[in-house]
Amino acid sequence: MYKLLKKDGSSRRGEFSTPHGVVQTPVFMNVGTLAAIKGAVSTEDLKEIGCQIELSNTYHLSLRPGDEVIRKLGGLHKFMNWDRPILTDSGGFQVFSLSGMRKIKEEGVYFNSHIDGRKIFMGPEESMRIQSNLASTVAMAFDECVENPAPKEYVEDSVKRTTRWLKRCKTEIDRLNSMPHTINNKQMLFGINQGGVYDDIRVEHAKIISDMDLDGYAIGGLAVGETHEEMYRVLEKVVPNLPENKPIYLMGVGTPANILESVERGVDFFDCVMPSRNGRHSHVFTSYGVIHLLNAKYELDDNPIDSECSCPTCKNYTRAYIRHLFKAKEMLAMRLCVIHNLHFYNNLMKEIRESIDKGNFSQYKKEKLEKWNETV
Repeated sequence: MYKLLKKDGSSRRGEFSTPHGVVQTPVFMNVGTLAAIKGAVSTEDLKEIGCQIELSNTYHLSLRPGDEVIRKLGGLHKFMNWDRPILTDSGGFQVFSLSGMRKIKEEGVYFNSHIDGRKIFMGPEESMRIQSNLASTVAMAFDECVENPAPKEYVEDSVKRTTRWLKRCKTEIDRLNSMPHTINNKQMLFGINQGGVYDDIRVEHAKIISDMDLDGYAIGGLAVGETHEEMYRVLEKVVPNLPENKPIYLMGVGTPANILESVERGVDFFDCVMPSRNGRHSHVFTSYGVIHLLNAKYELDDNPIDSECSCPTCKNYTRAYIRHLFKAKEMLAMRLCVIHNLHFYNNLMKEIRESIDKGNFSQYKKEKLEKWNETV
């Protein structure tokens, strides 16, 4: 259940109550595709750096180790030792990212596994069954993420099919939640708004899925090649047509600046691989912008990554030491930078929530963007 606590312009401050705890929003979901954050970060680390909710991948976990294996081991929370909320995506994004290895039909999508090439089928019912086996807090509806640009006629047909799939997802998750041996029989379902960069398709789809009274609503199919301006325009059209009493999730976004702009337009949930992926390649987020620790100028720099940061990395290690670790190809380099970047994102969301509580989000956003644009 979502409770809207305060609005500051269009930005929203809320609480999302789930069977696995309450999430304070706006929130960034830390991405653990295969039930782990890449970069040797544990669930104990996640708690220390302020992670409220973790995201894992339905498609990848269904292949390895297999959703039936995870079910037999008590579900994803027990499997990965995480007692806070987990959101699982539906596998729909793989319809987009594995475009060279799949065929889309009305019943679902036929894949070739990216691991060993074996044939796989996933439709709405299969996605819901896998996610029920994983026993995540929130299951995402199975959809098609359309590439950009795409012909309008194709997008219209795709969105209609995504709506039909959503109805099948809702029927199946209701059935699974009523079964006696389901691990999490209070699993929630979020629907996904699609429509490319076509405002009229987006708005119509938002209205249709809003009538289905789901637990939350996501905006998908963005950050896939369109400009930031196009993404923000779509948000301005779509968000007002989604229920105000339900959480709104912008999938796969994004940079810290993207997050600020999207919060200003009413978004509550975010996820992105950027903080962990960038960290593994020595790119770290700071109060004054992004720095690249492999640069020669950090060889003798005995400052922390960010003097304003309170993460375990910045409390204990210097830029010079972490640069050395990268040069020596020590795994610890990646771990320290991923921990720092995820802390940066989680702390950013905490500051955003506080600014909305105080009614000064616009000023906070302006100061942050100006600061990040300064020369490091």
